[in-house]
Amino acid sequence: MQIGKAIRRERIFNRDTNRTIIVPLDHGVSVGPIFGLTDMKKTVGNIVEGGANAVLMHKGLVRCGHRTQGKDIGLIVHLSASTNLSPFPGAKTLVCTVEEAITLGADAVSLHINLGDEAEASMLGHLGEVSKAASSWGIPILAMIYGRGPKIANEFDPEIVAHCARVGVELGADVVKVPYTGEPESFSKVVDGSCIPVVIAGGPKTPDTRSFLKMVEESVQAGGAGLSVGRNIFQHKDPKTLLKALNLIVHGEYSTDDAIAQVGDL
Repeated sequence: MQIGKAIRRERIFNRDTNRTIIVPLDHGVSVGPIFGLTDMKKTVGNIVEGGANAVLMHKGLVRCGHRTQGKDIGLIVHLSASTNLSPFPGAKTLVCTVEEAITLGADAVSLHINLGDEAEASMLGHLGEVSKAASSWGIPILAMIYGRGPKIANEFDPEIVAHCARVGVELGADVVKVPYTGEPESFSKVVDGSCIPVVIAGGPKTPDTRSFLKMVEESVQAGGAGLSVGRNIFQHKDPKTLLKALNLIVHGEYSTDDAIAQVGDL
């Protein structure tokens, strides 16, 4: 890995565990100012105090939500977008460049690709374009890749998830984000097919905190590099305590039960 990418990667990963806890806050473009994303200073403050490694947001939100006091946190600027108001919400388009992200102080950039969507070719082209620019500037890429489209019966199918991760590897990503396959045995095969870190997505907001923590625990046991999860963290009743439990699981290799016992009621 280039020295610039390696140095910046350490700002979004724990250098001792080589794992990460990323909290995406980019949902406002897709669905609007949902609960948890109105007071961005408060939201990011809770995430920092909980001990996350990085936040992820669109370029315009950096001025509203990134740090002006206290402990710093890694910044990933998201480059692609679509809205749920569109007749084609799965078709992501580039709305920011690598160069813009660097001027904002980004430690990494990210983009979203839906394999199987009618606009897949365009989104793959975006990854190729971003990969070239990111290599020139020495900034890491997080590729969020999902199997979503007319031919995809189940986006959590281990073969589809493994294919998504491998696309990220082969087209130049430095970290890939994919859905969890549901159990560690199949997810370990996803990780085995990737020579870059694989982090899991959180999916829709779930009411069961323990199940969420157990999913993270299993993914780490299977060789995963952590998580990139938004709503299940920033919409939680106590994001700071939840992140403390996640830190114990991801970076401390605690079991879910031991982590909950350590931090208290969740």
